[in-house]
Amino acid sequence: MQRRTTTKRTNRPAKRPRSPQVKRRFPTRGEEGWKGPIVDYKEVELLRKFVTGSSKMMSRKRAGTNAAEQRDLRRAIKRARFMALLPYIGV
Repeated sequence: MQRRTTTKRTNRPAKRPRSPQVKRRFPTRGEEGWKGPIVDYKEVELLRKFVTGSSKMMSRKRAGTNAAEQRDLRRAIKRARFMALLPYIGV
């Protein structure tokens, strides 16, 4: 039996172009306000901005943070949950 060699066609729409503006929430390493890792597990109000309603951590793309800032945020959120400052699951 012969093998069919047709190409698969998809009806997916084209990807939207990325927005050129990314909101920065922290001063970056080259700016004046840089003093090291900014987030701390005791700053609960700041950490709540990076947690969804179901208490999941926001992605880097949605939060607008770079990799180093996201690592600091992850560490701070996990510590705040352990100290019972943030909930593990949303209500």
